[in-house]
Amino acid sequence: MIHFSFDNKVALITGAASGIGLATARAFAQAGAAVALSDLDEPGVRSIVEELKAAGHPALAIGCNVAEEDHVAAMIDQVVATFGRLDFAYNNAGMHIPVAETADVPGDEYDLILAVNLKGIWNCLKHELRHMRTQGSGAIVNCSSQSGLIGNTGISAYTASKHGVVGLTKSAALEYAPKGIRINAICPGAIDTPMVAKAVEASPEHMEVILKEIPLGRLGYPEEIASTVLWLCSSGAGYMVGQAVTPDGGYTVK
Repeated sequence: MIHFSFDNKVALITGAASGIGLATARAFAQAGAAVALSDLDEPGVRSIVEELKAAGHPALAIGCNVAEEDHVAAMIDQVVATFGRLDFAYNNAGMHIPVAETADVPGDEYDLILAVNLKGIWNCLKHELRHMRTQGSGAIVNCSSQSGLIGNTGISAYTASKHGVVGLTKSAALEYAPKGIRINAICPGAIDTPMVAKAVEASPEHMEVILKEIPLGRLGYPEEIASTVLWLCSSGAGYMVGQAVTPDGGYTVK
């Protein structure tokens, strides 16, 4: 992990109970930031917050369904009320659905994945920006996917949701860069997380094809994505605006 210093800063991470979100929350805490961990799994983030507090890190656990705008608005209000400000946000909460041909995807599954993966990002972005524009500063990273940049068979609904995140990021970044707020997207490849493990278990043939085509020949590690998120929030990435950064082991290069 690259060393970053975020002393006296406040970071919010959604989808923080496991995987990339958890690794990113721990990285922000180790870099000196006060961290707010949000997840639909409230007991999960409460347990992690207790661990962080025991290690001397200021931390807050919030249960939140990002698909519900009123939940998100209350979450942002709670973060600001607790820590006094919001400097960074990693909008990471997302989901996958079973692999299926486009003609066979149930409508309710399509609606659900758009509600979580795209509207959820929009909800978070909207309320984070309402605070940050008053504050006059901030950095936000939205979690897309390598599937936000290319197509893959069997995951058209997921791909649509992640392409939407990239477009949302670019447009919002243009609006808020003049206001001192940088917004970028991160587009991870296949990472060793519980979500990917479930996808491998549910569709081993589909995932085997993807894994064989990663030039590095392995899954990514959550800590590698966390490092990229922290860099995008740091002054070292101060000239990065509206970009879709793609740590994917080379998968999308071909």
